[in-house]
Amino acid sequence: MNTSYDILIVGAGHAGANAAIALRQQKFEGTIGLMGNEKYPPYERPPLSKEYLAGDKPFERIMLRPESFWSERKIDLLTGCRVSKVDPMDKKVTLSTDDEVRFGKLIWATGGSPRMLDCPGSQARNIHGVRSRADVDKIMAALPTTEKVVVVGGGYIGLEAAAVLTKLGKKVTILETMDRVLSRVAGKTLSRFYEEEHRQQGVSVELEAMVDAFETNEDGMAIAAKLTDGRKFAAEMFIIGIGIIPETGPLVAAGAAAGNGVDVDQHCRTSLEDIYAIGDCAAHSNRFADGAHIRLESVQNANDQAKVVALDIMGEDCEYDSVPWFWSNQFDLKLQTVGLSTGHDHYIVRGDPANRTFSIVYLKDGKVIALDCVNATKDYVQGRKLVEAGLTLDIEQLANTSIPIKEVERA
Repeated sequence: MNTSYDILIVGAGHAGANAAIALRQQKFEGTIGLMGNEKYPPYERPPLSKEYLAGDKPFERIMLRPESFWSERKIDLLTGCRVSKVDPMDKKVTLSTDDEVRFGKLIWATGGSPRMLDCPGSQARNIHGVRSRADVDKIMAALPTTEKVVVVGGGYIGLEAAAVLTKLGKKVTILETMDRVLSRVAGKTLSRFYEEEHRQQGVSVELEAMVDAFETNEDGMAIAAKLTDGRKFAAEMFIIGIGIIPETGPLVAAGAAAGNGVDVDQHCRTSLEDIYAIGDCAAHSNRFADGAHIRLESVQNANDQAKVVALDIMGEDCEYDSVPWFWSNQFDLKLQTVGLSTGHDHYIVRGDPANRTFSIVYLKDGKVIALDCVNATKDYVQGRKLVEAGLTLDIEQLANTSIPIKEVERA
């Protein structure tokens, strides 16, 4: 391992890997170290709860680039490394092995770790997060001896895992603390649609179900999830999908301004000189959230912030101002979301959810702020421009599926 890099990138997920790629694309000729805490080369995360878990894609097909790509572009892959300390004055990081690596500029792209439950029995070996290849490999290894699975959390990760495991013949129960699934990211109409879809596919969806403890056997394995209301759900496997905790500890300890993630400006610079933060761990002011300081857990955010950092390092004038977008595959449903629906005061349903092809258009003060499109790619593509422009459109026409979104007149 080199002991010094012009650019040291900590975190080898989407954000970190794409920052390294973008720097080389911008003709940066200095040394680059791409440091990750896993032993694998950079790979895609979204397929973990979908195609990889289902066995449809081997690991080689979810790698971001072939392993030879990195050496060909003179990007040093530093695998199995965990940073324990950042010294912004001496410009160096200390690893958990006590080795030190110096840097000219540091890009912090560590993402987050799965948020796990902290209750009696929660340390059992058959309770899994879904964040890394190692997490999913453990799940896959246990599937042959698993009949029942309890998924705690009705967000995207939980629903996607439930869909895959159901297709693999497992009996799945989803336990969601709130009164609907997807409560943090979507409106009630979409929540009810996915609840019904999962139930029709054989998934048991339990709402307002808060786990109080896990019962364990003499081998230390969890055998049931116990709720605060006394109900118990037995299973051989338990999957926790309740969000992530941003991996920001060493940077915050070094003095970086932080709240829900490391605070960055429009150039993705932290409050520490020559140190950037990007991806799931970075909190930025977003105009699509009315200027609120937010973290965006998406591939789009990771990729776009990586490009901004590369351009800023190269002296180019570039600010992060990308419209957020997300996707989720469950059963034969493709959900595509553009914009942020949080804070909407009105919504319109284009199409009939019963036909499993429809869109929900969210508005605030008459302006389109987001769309959730289920098996409706044209609406998603055309609606993206509405969100970017914040247009006020004719409501009746917007609800009329015979009129393409791009032809809806302004109000």
